[in-house]
Amino acid sequence: MAPGVLEKPAEEQQGGDLHMTNAADDSCIDRLTLLRSMPEPPVECQVCVVGAGPAGLMLACNLGRFGVKVEVVDDRADQTPVGRADGLQPKTIETFRQMRLADPLLQRGVRVYDIAFWRSTTDEPLHRLGREIHYPPIIDVLDPYILLVHQGMVESLFIEDLKKRGVEVRRNTAFDSYSVCDGNNGPLQVNCLANVTQDRKTILTQYLVGCDGAHSKVRKSIPDAKPIGLSQPSLWGVLDGELDTDFPDIWSKTLVYSQEHGSILIIPRERNMTRFYIELKSSTKGDRNMLGQEFVMQRAREIMAPFSVKWKYIEWFGRYQIGQRVANRFQDPHTRAFLAGDASHTHSPKAAQGMNTSMHDAWNIGWKLNFAARGLAKPALLESYEQERRKIALDLVNFDYEHANQIAGGDAVALAENFKTNVRFISGIGAEYGENAINMVEPQSWVMGDAKPGCLLPPAKVTRYLDSNPVDVQLDIPMLGQFRIYLLMWDVHQSRIFLDGFCAALNSSDSLMNQLSAAANISYAKQPRLPAPEDIYLRPERYTAVSHLFTFGLITTMPKSEIEITDLPALFQDSRWTFYLDDIPELDTRGQLCTNKWLGSLGPGEVAIVNVRPDGYVGSIGRWDSSVDDAGEEAAKWLDTYYDRFLQVPPSPAMD
Repeated sequence: MAPGVLEKPAEEQQGGDLHMTNAADDSCIDRLTLLRSMPEPPVECQVCVVGAGPAGLMLACNLGRFGVKVEVVDDRADQTPVGRADGLQPKTIETFRQMRLADPLLQRGVRVYDIAFWRSTTDEPLHRLGREIHYPPIIDVLDPYILLVHQGMVESLFIEDLKKRGVEVRRNTAFDSYSVCDGNNGPLQVNCLANVTQDRKTILTQYLVGCDGAHSKVRKSIPDAKPIGLSQPSLWGVLDGELDTDFPDIWSKTLVYSQEHGSILIIPRERNMTRFYIELKSSTKGDRNMLGQEFVMQRAREIMAPFSVKWKYIEWFGRYQIGQRVANRFQDPHTRAFLAGDASHTHSPKAAQGMNTSMHDAWNIGWKLNFAARGLAKPALLESYEQERRKIALDLVNFDYEHANQIAGGDAVALAENFKTNVRFISGIGAEYGENAINMVEPQSWVMGDAKPGCLLPPAKVTRYLDSNPVDVQLDIPMLGQFRIYLLMWDVHQSRIFLDGFCAALNSSDSLMNQLSAAANISYAKQPRLPAPEDIYLRPERYTAVSHLFTFGLITTMPKSEIEITDLPALFQDSRWTFYLDDIPELDTRGQLCTNKWLGSLGPGEVAIVNVRPDGYVGSIGRWDSSVDDAGEEAAKWLDTYYDRFLQVPPSPAMD
C-alpha cells in the first residue's frame, strides 16, 4: 500500500477485533500471504467505506472521482426506497453544484422559502400567528431555500455517478470486524459477512470509514469510541403521503401547535406529497406498539382541527424518539479508521440537518483521504477531520436540543428567535472551523472581508475572461480534489513585477509548491482520476494544466479591452480558463465586487492571495504591496509555509 501513513508504536492498541504486537509482525505478513493465496483472495483497496447511505455514497463518489481505489459495502439489499431524510440546505445545494450533480435534484425537488406558525389553545381555535422568510438576505447564499428531495433520490444520484466510473456498491455485505498489525504500515483487514449464507469476505484496505448509522459496528470496533448524550422522553410519528386538505399553508414549512394534542411540523415533499412530524403527546407511558399508523393519523387530525385532513395514500410511516448524541472520538488513535454521519452523531430530524451534516462529514474527509492515499499528507491533515467535524456535531446537537424542545412547546416567538439566531448554521454556511494546520490565521490579520480562514468562500459573480461568461467564481472550477489559489489585484500591468517574481519563485527547484506539484503529477499519471462520459463537455483538464494539486485563478478589475492573455506570465497563460474580470457587481447576491466582498478592500498596488481548500473552505489569506522589492518571492514563500503545515513530498512513489 501507499507510504506516508503514521508509524504506530507497538504498545498502543489498534482498532478492531485482533490486536498484534511487533512480535507478531512476521505472522501478520504470513497471514496476508495466506489470504492472498486463497481460492477467493481478499478484495484490495485504499479506502473501504461501510454503509451506502448519503454519507457513505458522498464519500465513495468523491474518492472514485479522485482516482482512489474505493470499496463500498452495505448490509441492505437495495438503496433507500421511501422515507428517511428529505431536506437539502443551501450549502449542500452549493456542494452538489460544485460536483455538477445539482440539476436533477433542482428539477425534481420542492423549494421552501418560508415558515408559517399556527396555534390553538382551549380559548382560541387554530389560527396563524405569522410567517417568516426561511433564509433572509442576511444569509449570503445562491439558493436561499430548503430543497425537499427524497433520500433515495440523493442516493441514486451518487450510485449512478459511481457506476459511470466503474464502482459498484457491494450489497448484502455486513461489516463484522477489522484488525491491523501494530508497528506496521500494512493494510487493515476488514471482515464482512455476505448474503443469507453469511459467507465470510475479506477486504484489505489502507483506510476504513464507518458510515453505518447510529448503531455503527465500525464505531464499536474502534477502542473507546462511544456515543455520549441522552434521549428525550417525547415520541414522534412521521407520515409521508398525498393529502386532501383545506389547510391553507400546506406548501410552506409550517409548525402547528395544539395546547391539548401537541405539535405537527409540516414539510412539503416532491411528487405532491407532504410530510407530517407528529408529536405523540402524553402517550409515552403506554405500549408504543399501540401507537401505530392509524393512531398517528388520528392524532394529526386532532391537532389540525377544525381543518380537514385526509390521505389519498400513505407512502411511509415511522416513529422515533429524539436523542442527541456525539461520539467521543471520530477516528482511531492512528488515523486509519474513521466515523462519519450518524455513526458519529445523532439528533432529531426536524431541522433538516442530519443528511446535510452527514454528507459534509464525507465532503470534509474525502479529499484528505485522497492526499493520504497518495502519500502527500502529513499526519496533521487526517487529524484535522476530528478537530473540524466533531466541533460541528457538538454545535448541531446543542442547537437541535433547543430547536426540538421549542417545536414541542409550540412557542412560535421563541422558535422564531432561535431560528434567527442559528440561521447561518442551519443553512450550512455557518459551519465554521477553528484555527488548525489547514486553517492559518495570520498574526497581523489580513481578514477584513467576508472571506475568512475556516469559513466557506462567499459567493461572488465575475466574468470569465476567455469567453465573457458571467460565472459564480466559487463554483466555476470543478471539484477535482485540488486546492484553488486565487490572486486578486486591481491592475495586472501594475503588478507584473510581483507576478513575474511570484512565478519564478514557484518554478524554482527549492519551491515546496513545485516539489508537491511534481509529486502529485507523478501520482495522478500512475493512478488518474476516474473519467465519466460527460467529461468531454466539462473538460476537467482545463483546470489541471499547471498542476494536479493546485489550480491558480487570477481576478482583476481591469476592463477586458486593456489586457490580453499574452500579457500574463506563462503560469497564468496556462491557467487561462481561470482568469476572471471583477466587473459585474450588479449580478452579485449583495451587489458587491468579488474583491470587496472577499477582502473588504484592496489598495491600488496591493495583491491578495486566497487559498481555498478542496472542500470550498478558505485556508489562508495574505496581502502584499506589489511595489516592494521581492514581494512576489515572499508571497511564494508564504504559500510554501502554508502547505508545509500539512502536505509532504512522498519519500517514494505512492499509490501501489
